[in-house]
Amino acid sequence: MDDDYVDEELVENVTDCPGCREFCGHEILKEKKAGEGTDYLLKCEECGHVHTLQVRPPRPVTIPFILSEGANSRVAEIEIDDDEELHVGDIFEHDDASWEINRVETKTGNSRRKLVASKIGRANAVRSDVVMVRLTLTRGEFSDSDFIFVEREKMFKAGSIMEHDGSKWKIRAIHTGAGRTMTGRVPAHDIKRIYLHEPPRPEENIPRTPRERRQAWKEGRLGHNPNPVVPDAEKSGKPKQQRQGRRQKKKRN
Repeated sequence: MDDDYVDEELVENVTDCPGCREFCGHEILKEKKAGEGTDYLLKCEECGHVHTLQVRPPRPVTIPFILSEGANSRVAEIEIDDDEELHVGDIFEHDDASWEINRVETKTGNSRRKLVASKIGRANAVRSDVVMVRLTLTRGEFSDSDFIFVEREKMFKAGSIMEHDGSKWKIRAIHTGAGRTMTGRVPAHDIKRIYLHEPPRPEENIPRTPRERRQAWKEGRLGHNPNPVVPDAEKSGKPKQQRQGRRQKKKRN
């Protein structure tokens, strides 16, 4: 794996700017603790607008889930952030298994296709063979979030190239419950988030000098038997013009 590529930092401090109304990077001018949260004084890196951002941790709420597996069903009390929105069709992990939400009810028993956790009275879910993997895609200085549904045992390898939405991305790091890893393989059901970077463009890695071509050949990047051609000037280690000058001088003597 390319060490220079691995050492890149993910773009952070990205939020909506009320000045230019864009989702862009910000400079933190001041930071102040406020209870369990933090107040930030930010300066937009695009338009220079200064504004305050209040970050507060969500409060957990407990929702009763009816979990069905075949003919068997049971009730489980599951803790969720109060501002999280649940949708019918969402897949989540619980008790080392994957579950798909097939019904969400209000506190008065009315069914909804989606609902904020704080307003949910009960939810139903069935055992699923696939899991949802969240993605952070970084291209240059910009990052976006997305997700994919894959089989729970599918393996993802840090440092490898994967395709998503018609583009190729390099898996820079994989976040599990134990932290981030930049090496090794991780099954989908153990992944909290995959960090993807746009891979280097092929034209940026074209070997141009004989030395670069020989190294590329050793690494298998030039295919079979590339036989890099070495210019005459580099075979002798001295410029061709200098050798001609010496021959002319010898002839005069």
